[in-house]
Amino acid sequence: MTDDVNAHTRQKAPEPNPALKGLDVLVGEWDVEMSFPADPLSTARGHATFEWLAEGAYLNMRMGDRAGTSPWSLSIIGRDDASETYTMLYFDWRGVSRIYQMRLEGREWKQWRDAPGFSQRFAGTLSEDGNTITARWEKSFDGTTWEHDFDLTYTRAK
Repeated sequence: MTDDVNAHTRQKAPEPNPALKGLDVLVGEWDVEMSFPADPLSTARGHATFEWLAEGAYLNMRMGDRAGTSPWSLSIIGRDDASETYTMLYFDWRGVSRIYQMRLEGREWKQWRDAPGFSQRFAGTLSEDGNTITARWEKSFDGTTWEHDFDLTYTRAK
């Protein structure tokens, strides 16, 4: 019987994780513009790519520039079958490594991290046509008082 099970497993193609199906709206390439309230004249531009990993088991988000020469970040997004909340493992060029919780419901995209000394939250809204995301990051050093950190606009490139 073990040989039959192994033969069947080898022949069956892996299926995407159905718990991640709702993230399809993010898949693709996006141009990103960031503005900072502390320096209203400063705007940063970059690029984000969302793509499936391991036949749809996870979603990969990479940010930087198209050439891969500017600062970058990498996030791997997955979800426990029994949870409605995604987990996002984040790492960037500075050596920062964080774990965020994430939800994407309808057109509302949320990310958050509650950690002693530095909590963060992200709120984004997808446009009706799914080609623009307007978002904002906030930070808190005490978990109670929140400050506006920066704004982002994602525009679908492909």
